[in-house]
Order: sequence, then structure tokens, then C-alpha cells
Amino acid sequence: MTETAELIDNEFLRQFELKVGEEMAIIEYSLQERKIFLTKMAIPDVIKTDEFELEFIDMVFSNIKERNISVVPTSPEIAKFVKRNRKYKRMLPVGIRI
Repeated sequence: MTETAELIDNEFLRQFELKVGEEMAIIEYSLQERKIFLTKMAIPDVIKTDEFELEFIDMVFSNIKERNISVVPTSPEIAKFVKRNRKYKRMLPVGIRI
């Protein structure tokens, strides 16, 4: 489902956006110094599946990794994702444990 979709970083609204058909999934963020706080995730019920959610979060983490900044997941869904995917734990800032 996300293969053809393009992840957009809407800096004005401070959110990552992924449009699928007429629906749009978003992850809101706050950028402070060299840290990005992922604060809220909203995926319309029409496109929400576990697989879609994981792919969407993975795309966002890949984008953040390219920028070489730390991630602070304050959204429960995103914190659970980090807990399950150890490869992203090294993107957490020093002193943050999940």
C-alpha cells in the first residue's frame, strides 16, 4: 500500500504526511535543536492496518535517520514501534530509554 506513496515532511504544519488515495496519514512532530519529538500519529480507519502503520513509521524513521538527528517518541504507538525494532533504539538521545 505504501510502495507508490511518497512521504512528505510538511515543515509548516510540523508533520510527516503519507497520502494513500484520498486519505492521508500523519505523524506530528516538534523539532528542537538536534532532536525530533514524534508527538501524535493519526491514520484514517479506511487505510489503518498493522502493516500500514509499521511501514509508515518505518518510512518516517528512515527519513529522520538520513538527517542524522535523534528521535524522542512521545506517541504511545511510536514508542511501541521503537521497543519492537531494536535497530531504531540507537536513534534515541542519550539518557532516553524505552
